Amino acid sequence: MNLILTEYSPLPEPQRRQKPATESTKARQLSLKKKLNFEDTQSFKDASQGFIATLSPMSIEHDDGGRFAYDLETLSFLNSEAPDTVNPSLWRMSQLNALHHGLYEVVDGIYQIRSFDIANMTLVRGDTGWIIIDPLTSSETSRAGLELANKELGKRPVVAVIHTHSHADHFAGVLGVITAEQAKTGEIPVIAPRDFVDESLAENILAGNVMNRRATYMYGNLLEPSPAGFVSTGLGAALSLGTTGFVIPNDTINETGETRKIDGVDIEFQMTMGSEAPAEMVFFFPKHKALCMSEITSHHLHNVYTPRGAQVRDALAWADQINESIDLFGNELEVQFASHHWPIWGKESVIDYLSKQRDLYKFIHDQTLRLANLGYNKEEIAEQLELPDSLGLEFYNRDYYGTLYANARAVYVKYLGYFDGNPSTLHPLPPSEAAGNYLRYMGGATAIMEKAKKDFEAGNYRWVAEILNHVVMNDPEETEARALLADTLEQMGYQAESGPWRNFYLCGALELREGLPKGSAYSASAGMASSIPLKNLYQIMAVRLNASRADGLILKINLAFIDSAHTLLIIEHSVLNAFVGRQADDAAATLKITELDFKLLMAGQIDATTLIANKSIKIEGDASALLKLSSLFDQFERRYPIVTPRKSWL
Repeated sequence: MNLILTEYSPLPEPQRRQKPATESTKARQLSLKKKLNFEDTQSFKDASQGFIATLSPMSIEHDDGGRFAYDLETLSFLNSEAPDTVNPSLWRMSQLNALHHGLYEVVDGIYQIRSFDIANMTLVRGDTGWIIIDPLTSSETSRAGLELANKELGKRPVVAVIHTHSHADHFAGVLGVITAEQAKTGEIPVIAPRDFVDESLAENILAGNVMNRRATYMYGNLLEPSPAGFVSTGLGAALSLGTTGFVIPNDTINETGETRKIDGVDIEFQMTMGSEAPAEMVFFFPKHKALCMSEITSHHLHNVYTPRGAQVRDALAWADQINESIDLFGNELEVQFASHHWPIWGKESVIDYLSKQRDLYKFIHDQTLRLANLGYNKEEIAEQLELPDSLGLEFYNRDYYGTLYANARAVYVKYLGYFDGNPSTLHPLPPSEAAGNYLRYMGGATAIMEKAKKDFEAGNYRWVAEILNHVVMNDPEETEARALLADTLEQMGYQAESGPWRNFYLCGALELREGLPKGSAYSASAGMASSIPLKNLYQIMAVRLNASRADGLILKINLAFIDSAHTLLIIEHSVLNAFVGRQADDAAATLKITELDFKLLMAGQIDATTLIANKSIKIEGDASALLKLSSLFDQFERRYPIVTPRKSWL
């Protein structure tokens, strides 16, 4: 089944221009300024504490040259008062993220590289070298962070790497601090929680294309940094766009209570699986009285459901795991640090913070289910749920990344699924077909536009967006509707306290104005592809198999790996199955190939013709079988439409 993408022209130049904040938006910003205590500067003091040094300018070049992998200089405008085009609370968080960058001391022996990427990289000084915790998203940024630490604190080798959890912003920069060979041979311990490999690849590869596309919206990759554009991700200053990699961990933490002594440093581990990430752990340094909370706690409300797309997280387990951390380590700790944002010092302050973060997720869980049991659906629950002031007025519980609205819906879906119980919503029409019927019932696009303009002037942006979405989904060449929908999403972005919500709204407005962004087919990087275990690669191939092309086909291929276990691939019933350790006498062909070449072939880093020409593969049997096999798999388009229709399917 191939998606046919909708092509449409950019709007006329006057309609493509960004607009100022409306009076409705200005009033919304002013209301929030009055509600929150912006005189509280403790976060700014904490974010500055322990500063040692940074880069000047704060720009990190890409290894390919000619561009930056990361550039904070573009956010220098944040060093000013909040404009009307940015939620003042999000502006405050953006300042905390973007204007506090460099090398910081947490306590003597523990240091952090902050705002060299969307996440933090932590360095723990051992007897002889550095223990690296979470080496960022890109090799360029992790390498720059390590170089800065070595320059300021004395050069030391990396003696271990710890991955706190299975999200790419915490592991994909690993090849900037160690080599793949050092991990493979065990020369350098690479420590991760159980199921790390499967969960990392499932989230970042199996659904990689759709997540990548949605992530461009969520992290604002398409937006120009400006007071009317990108200001923050909420989670961190910005996501780096450098070289990614992956290595297989050689040491696994399986249970709470496990310990390691690494280069003279004692570490006590607690498993926190299935909360913020499917595979995650936190840990305590007894000598330093320091607790690393991974991403279980942060200076915002996190995502129980992330808008880039992922499995719904368990809010109750999340709360329970924070509580377990308090029970396990609360009597000894003196400082808490995490994989994002800045630490909190002092036992009393840390316990207060951890308790309120715990109760934040437990409140959302418990009250959502209370209202669900009263018969409310997920939208009704999300609309009426409010945090008590004791939780909601704390800046570290605000909606900078996740939102109360989305998280309430997520809890509902986790327990009850997407269906709300109303039979009228059990079998809805697809968006483009429903859109045409809405227009027919509502008197056509012209009649809708007359009403939408009035609602826009009244500041009823949520409703205008919902209605005009139907007009655009019916026909993206309705340029007046596209333009007003873009203006509407823009105002919603200006008002959003959540960085991801702002970025989603503004990216949607940009796409409506400018047209579908250009991009190539999705494929894993060579560094990522070469590290994928074969069992996971077979899963990826099965997801990419085009069922229509494979319909009625029975194809058996023997993979006679030169350096790995032989495998039989069978395509039948439009399904691919891989049987490790088997070969078939009646296979169409036997392919003699290295594991690496096969991985690169399936990742799109090399083609079959090149392998044959280079004699990197030997084929016994039907020589065309390899080409036949390659032809059955889709290459996913990076830039499929989001705010306009997918017209038809083949």
